[in-house]
Amino acid sequence: MKNDPTALPRSLEFTGGLVLILAEAAEQAARRGMRAVRHRYRKRIGATLRPGGNTPLWNELVKQAQPYLRRRGSKAQLARLLNLPRQRVHDCLKAESACLDAERALLLMCWVAACQQKQPFLR
Repeated sequence: MKNDPTALPRSLEFTGGLVLILAEAAEQAARRGMRAVRHRYRKRIGATLRPGGNTPLWNELVKQAQPYLRRRGSKAQLARLLNLPRQRVHDCLKAESACLDAERALLLMCWVAACQQKQPFLR
């Protein structure tokens, strides 16, 4: 064993063992810390994005749609186009308490673009 290149001198055996123990403890502490951080910022399953300051693109889309929703019956027609209840359209575009899913948001975007070009939107 005297010729073993990985063997530590007797004076360093205790220190080397202590370093290994401290390294393992530091690694475990780091893992526990990351688990706590990951858990704190993890979204709840099923949590949806709410309109507000975090949704500037949605806010702009709603702002662009507002002028075309003033005419009587326009919200009901849009609700039929989006295959949603009229109240849900109100929640998304007027009350700003909900967002549409991706497919319906894209439909709304196409509807706004068609309205801006004064063309009928046919689905």
